[in-house]
Amino acid sequence: MNKSLFSLFSIIIVLMLCSCAAENAMRKGEKFLSLGEYYDAAEQFKKAYSNTPPKERELRGQRALKAATCYARVSSTMKALACYRNAIRFNQVKPEDRLTYARLLLKNGEYKAALKEFEELKDSSVTDDATKKSMSQADFNLLVKNGIASAKSAPEMKKNGSAYTVKKMDALNGRRADYSPMLAGDQFDRLYFTSTRNEAQGEELSGITGAKPGDIFFSDKDDKGKWGKPQEIVSGLNTEYDEGACCFSTDGSTMYLTQCPTDPQYPRCATIATAQRSDAAWGKATELKITNDTLSSYAHPAISPDGEWLYFVSDMPGGKGGLDIWRTRLTSAGMAGVENLGEPINTPGNEMFPTFRPNGDFYFSSDGHPGMGGLDVFIAVAGDDNKYHLSHPGYPLNSQGDDFGLTFEGNQNKGFFSSNRGDARGWDHIYSFENPEVVQVIRGWIYEQDGYELTSGVVRIVGSDGTNQSMGVKSDGSFEYVATPGVDYIVLGSCPGFLNHKEELHVDSSSTSVVHDLQFPLASISSPVLVDNIFYVFNKADLLPESTVALDSLVLMLTENPNITIELSAHTDYRGSEEYNKVLSQKRAESVVAYLIQKGIAAERLTPVGYGEEHPKKIRKKVAEHYPWLKDGDVLTEEFILKLKPDQQETANALNRRTEFKVLRTTYDMFDEEGNMKNPPKAKPKTEDASGDEGFDFFEF
Repeated sequence: MNKSLFSLFSIIIVLMLCSCAAENAMRKGEKFLSLGEYYDAAEQFKKAYSNTPPKERELRGQRALKAATCYARVSSTMKALACYRNAIRFNQVKPEDRLTYARLLLKNGEYKAALKEFEELKDSSVTDDATKKSMSQADFNLLVKNGIASAKSAPEMKKNGSAYTVKKMDALNGRRADYSPMLAGDQFDRLYFTSTRNEAQGEELSGITGAKPGDIFFSDKDDKGKWGKPQEIVSGLNTEYDEGACCFSTDGSTMYLTQCPTDPQYPRCATIATAQRSDAAWGKATELKITNDTLSSYAHPAISPDGEWLYFVSDMPGGKGGLDIWRTRLTSAGMAGVENLGEPINTPGNEMFPTFRPNGDFYFSSDGHPGMGGLDVFIAVAGDDNKYHLSHPGYPLNSQGDDFGLTFEGNQNKGFFSSNRGDARGWDHIYSFENPEVVQVIRGWIYEQDGYELTSGVVRIVGSDGTNQSMGVKSDGSFEYVATPGVDYIVLGSCPGFLNHKEELHVDSSSTSVVHDLQFPLASISSPVLVDNIFYVFNKADLLPESTVALDSLVLMLTENPNITIELSAHTDYRGSEEYNKVLSQKRAESVVAYLIQKGIAAERLTPVGYGEEHPKKIRKKVAEHYPWLKDGDVLTEEFILKLKPDQQETANALNRRTEFKVLRTTYDMFDEEGNMKNPPKAKPKTEDASGDEGFDFFEF
């Protein structure tokens, strides 16, 4: 065989091998694409492109377009742009492909090139039949219009900046993707987030991202404000599949998270799952079935501040296009229906990663609204017209890349978010943000009088501006509410089994942030309550002037709870005769009752009783914390006290000398002679209060 024939034969063999390799890669790529494994699909399409002969320009362009589409889905912007340029060079793109290419140019910060592409698309028509099913001509035109607005305004946004400061959190970020941070804890001292770092479970790389499947990690903040080394949750929550983008119920006991299980026979559809916390550990997650649609994805859960709504992201039918934000009401019987948030939130683009600031402002990320490129953070505030009004917080909170997944540190405009800005490979990283706004906060604690926090407490806030809102408390019995300057507030603290307590507050305007602290000590209905700081003349029943503050607080409590009657009791220590102590304590109880009657409290609501030394004090845990030599459950009998040191004996005797009250009735003057309620609660006329429930005027009880 001569050299020419040999060379020709070799070329034919090489071409045949390349063709076989290309076809094999295309088959694999199509299979991965059908399963939603975009990274693996893109790599196979790229391989097929490389093995396609240069002279087959049309085929090379088609395969480059396939790869470009997949790379765009996994935020490999640079690779996607390179593939799109090849597809354009070989004239294998439709207007909808050019639209995606222009949007990627925005994401890469190539604003002039993006503007040119968008301008050329203004009079184009959607041509692909498959695309027409998901994008109308009107949707196409809107995305082009918004793209032009973005390309023109983004450079100016970056130049002007904003009041936000942004800092990359090196202590939290690894070498792979770290995203969707979520603060937790009463003091916001624990940060949960999703990571694909090497410590994540699972051995195989994800066909979607090319990295390990994501797991949920956490970091704790120490007393100096420093965030510790991230740790993986190892209690069974994480699996070899993808877990991430979590949020929590208002009481912190339930985690809502996104899961993406793998099945080699079916497409990858994200689901929302829930996990319960037992002590300090999170249990195994179970799927939360929102609808019966098994062909759509459900992801990025967010709970509204009142705990009544679950917001989420889905591509289910009935949306505006791409990924939309939806919500479903959470009830005691389960979820009640789903609704699309509609305009102006959702667009023909993608709306994702919903979250709430505690004041009720709604945050989400979108690539469909005019912005700086990629996913931008937008703020939606409900106006007086009950419609959302959107604003763009500008640079540097937003950038040319993807910016998403905010979490807030209390009511201040500060916290954390995620972004892939400045990373050519598209890895997401966690950043801190802060905008030094002036915020007026009402902060309070509901706790048992002479006891601990009441975690079942409820706060009702009524303002002169029409505010009428109720909220639960955190695990430490605290709550926070963002107040409006110039408004008068009445704040009512309540809890089942306890009397109400009310505070009034006027919020002035201020040039600096102010926290208004309120205390809500609630008196038990079922057990005696100490009235602290009531003092008598030695060996007499006369009240000392120092008792006025405590006595007036007792008057206020009785006024705020007009339907109770109480036994007012006085107690002495064991010193002196039993008869003397009994008489002295009775006179002291009568002195307190006389003061209350003088202040306008009906005598028939008050029963004075002097117990003398009959009922020595039983120590509760709260009191024992102040005296190391006492423990919860100790009873300060004479026998017990005499075993103590002299100084401890004096303290124990002082604890026994006390004034208390206990509730006898809770229905005083509530009913007339015929047994009908005198002042029944008045329902509001067919309107819903700020919490979404039909409310009652609690001041009518």
